[in-house]
Amino acid sequence: MGVKKSGEDSGRRARFTLSKLFEKKFTPPPPVAVFSKIPENAIIIESYVIHNPFSKVTIASLPDLGGEKAYFIEEVELSPEEHAILSRLSDIVSVEIEPPPEEIVDPYKYVEGEAERLARKYGLTKQVKRLGEESWRKILYYLQRDLIGFGPLHVIMSDRMIEDISVNGVNVPVYVWHRKYESMPTNLKIIDEKTLDNLLIKLTHIAQKHISTAFPILDAMLPTKDRLAATFRYEVSPKGSTFCIRRFREEPFSVIDLIELGTMDEMLAAYFWLLIENRMTMMVIGGTGAGKTSTLNALASLVKPSMKIVTVEEIPELMFPHENWVQLVSRASYGLGTSRTGEISLFDLVKVSLRYRPDYIIVGEVRGEEAFVLFQAMATGHGGLTTIHAESLEHAVKRLTSPPMNVAESYIPLVNTAIVQERVQLPRPRMGLTFGRRIREVHEIVDYGRYEMISSWNPLTDTFTYNFRKSEMLRRIAIKYGVSMESVLEELTRRALLFRDLLIRGVRSNVDIRAEISRYRLLNPFPIVAMQRRIA
Repeated sequence: MGVKKSGEDSGRRARFTLSKLFEKKFTPPPPVAVFSKIPENAIIIESYVIHNPFSKVTIASLPDLGGEKAYFIEEVELSPEEHAILSRLSDIVSVEIEPPPEEIVDPYKYVEGEAERLARKYGLTKQVKRLGEESWRKILYYLQRDLIGFGPLHVIMSDRMIEDISVNGVNVPVYVWHRKYESMPTNLKIIDEKTLDNLLIKLTHIAQKHISTAFPILDAMLPTKDRLAATFRYEVSPKGSTFCIRRFREEPFSVIDLIELGTMDEMLAAYFWLLIENRMTMMVIGGTGAGKTSTLNALASLVKPSMKIVTVEEIPELMFPHENWVQLVSRASYGLGTSRTGEISLFDLVKVSLRYRPDYIIVGEVRGEEAFVLFQAMATGHGGLTTIHAESLEHAVKRLTSPPMNVAESYIPLVNTAIVQERVQLPRPRMGLTFGRRIREVHEIVDYGRYEMISSWNPLTDTFTYNFRKSEMLRRIAIKYGVSMESVLEELTRRALLFRDLLIRGVRSNVDIRAEISRYRLLNPFPIVAMQRRIA
């Protein structure tokens, strides 16, 4: 009797497998993030696929909110059975995934292989086959999204139209800054504190930094070169953990890109090129989101290949095709609290950069005592490019001459040209955009308090006007080479025509533009051509 009962128990256990236990008993865990549906009365503006066929984005206008636009994330839904397999497989993979034997090219492919191996090992293959290949692909998508992706933020992080991502706390809509539609709320809310904290910790570890209740503020860069600013839990933010990710453009804007977008035109680009070629100094001035770094990067690409460049940055954002380039990045302190042990500041780096005998020193942004050293370098004949956060030239000068920068008023004219750039509403859409970045004003600093406006942007016509005949910098170039001002202006026009030709031909990459510029210099060496015309 006892033996028979044992046999019955064995048969019962054989039929009641672990996978069936999960299938029967599984209940989906409470959601950690909520994706609201698109309202029925919403007006769809645009939809595009992110991960085909698993996710897409829809931009919609919401009549209930006065026509405001919103960003909707739409991901493929899982059935209860698919949820059960995903939950089980996620637990297994997170514990038993084998470290790769060497550096892997495609981490998503590696996770897929490990998931298939572990599914076989733990008897999930039969369930997966019963559901079909499509279900397995859906399960893999969510497994990869949560394990090596960015969880609920994965779609946003994969959308290259997004410039900024703002997570402002628990149970608050995530906001994005879209290249075409500007700032919008998304349909995503992270409603679980632990999930938000873990997501921030994951981002921090990816950036190889540390964040905790003891050190709750973070400024870091992800391996993708996206910039991360964050606060941890409730130490400094009443809404819990917060963070903002500023996306890095994989292919930086070139001068031709900026001309096409309308940030500058061909004549302004030619003017900047001529000044940079003659080691003159420039400062790009603007507020948040004005595009200062993009313009600085495009200008840096105009430096002659033979010239030596040293860049100094807190976060390495500059990227241009130049071999004779030393890139220096500041380092935070290793010490605790107020200790500055091991800290290397921008001030330290600008000082050491002078020993590299640079033709151009480029500082990503001046905001402290490094400004004083940069101006000292410009006083000794080094070319200089930098940006400063200010709304106008006057405000920039006030910042420069006040603590902690403390640049003497007599040093201000060492900046030859000040470029004031803004994010503006366009009088008419351009390339599908209703807003854009524009170089609103270009000033030459002749003396402290004496600024000559060389160019201005007309907001009614979206065009630029210039007064190059009054340019002190072009006059100095003419004197330097012993040619007439008219010859310099003619050279300016020829260079503008080159940029127009590159735009028409679709030559946009910095590498190709540099090759075209080098060819132009070879065939039209200024000022030799101007001198020959003068003799003739």
